[in-house]
Amino acid sequence: MVKHMLLPPLTSLSSRPYWFITQISRGLRPISSSTRSTTTKMSSEHYTFGPYKIRHEEVFYSTQLSYALVNLRPVVPGHVLVCPRREVKRFVDLTADEISDLWLTAQKVGSQLEHYHKASSLTFTIQDGPQSGQTVPHVHIHILPRKGGDFERNDEIYDAINENEKDLKQKLDLDEERRDRSLEEMSQEADELRKLM
Repeated sequence: MVKHMLLPPLTSLSSRPYWFITQISRGLRPISSSTRSTTTKMSSEHYTFGPYKIRHEEVFYSTQLSYALVNLRPVVPGHVLVCPRREVKRFVDLTADEISDLWLTAQKVGSQLEHYHKASSLTFTIQDGPQSGQTVPHVHIHILPRKGGDFERNDEIYDAINENEKDLKQKLDLDEERRDRSLEEMSQEADELRKLM
């Protein structure tokens, strides 16, 4: 069953007074199918994450507008990032199509990660701007599969993400190298996740 939902105006996001999302069974999909076609040849793709080049081995899912990559320094097993392909520093600067594709990609990736890691919940978070803890100036959604007891207090995960981002920023500033985990380790994880997608 297909339902069209009319959403209220998002004046800062689109020049159109209203935008539509189509709901199909369990998920949301953009009306324009062109934004959701997946890229099959990721090995020839070029990805950037702010000022950093991302190796295709780190990317496990891609659409025309978004991509998902393994995390350099995961807070919990399965902690990944979903980013728009276009380098955009702040969430409010994304187009309506990019927002839709970014969240639909996050939904698809999150669903697969939750099942794969036998998690019971997911945390989706965006740090939007330097005062929020964002260290790489490129919009990205953190997706973390969650299990009971993974943190003593549930909200401690946000402290862990913030600390992780600060440590990463210091390492990147000092070393000019983007690695904590080895490329081989990250590639193996991306290969496993690619099979899910």
